[in-house]
Amino acid sequence: MQTTEWTAMAENAIDYGVMGTLILMSIIALWVFVERLMYYKSIDVTAHDNREKLELELSDNVSTVATITVNAPYIGLLGTVLGIMLTFYSLGESGAVDTKQIMGGLALALKATATGLLVAIPSGIFYNVLLRKMERILAYWDIEHKNKPQG
Repeated sequence: MQTTEWTAMAENAIDYGVMGTLILMSIIALWVFVERLMYYKSIDVTAHDNREKLELELSDNVSTVATITVNAPYIGLLGTVLGIMLTFYSLGESGAVDTKQIMGGLALALKATATGLLVAIPSGIFYNVLLRKMERILAYWDIEHKNKPQG
C-alpha cells in the first residue's frame, strides 16, 4: 500500500470514526433530553408514595447525558492527536515540507476538537436542565407529602 493510500485511509478513519462517534453521541444526548422532558411533563407526583422510587424513575438515563458531556471533548481530542500524528507521518514519509499537506492535516485535527466541544457544550446544558427539572419535581413531591405519613 502506498503512502498516499494509507494517508487517505487514515483521514477517512478519523473523519468517519471520530466524527461519526461524536455525531452519534450528540444524537443520543438529544434523544435522552427530549425523552426525559416528555416524561417529566407527564409525571404526577401525587401518584408516587415513595420519594426514592420517584427519584430513581426521574434519573433514568440522565447519567448518559452526563457521560456524553464529559467524554465528547476527549473523543475530539483523540481526533486532534490522530490528525496531527497523521500530518507528521505524511511529512516524514514525503521528506519535504508541503504547506498544503500541513494545513490539511491540522484542519482535520481542529475539526475533531471543535466537534467534540460542539457536542459537549449542549450536552452539559441538557444535563443541567434535566437536573433542575428533577429537583423541581422532587420539591413538588415534598410539598405534596409534607403533612402525610409515609407508608
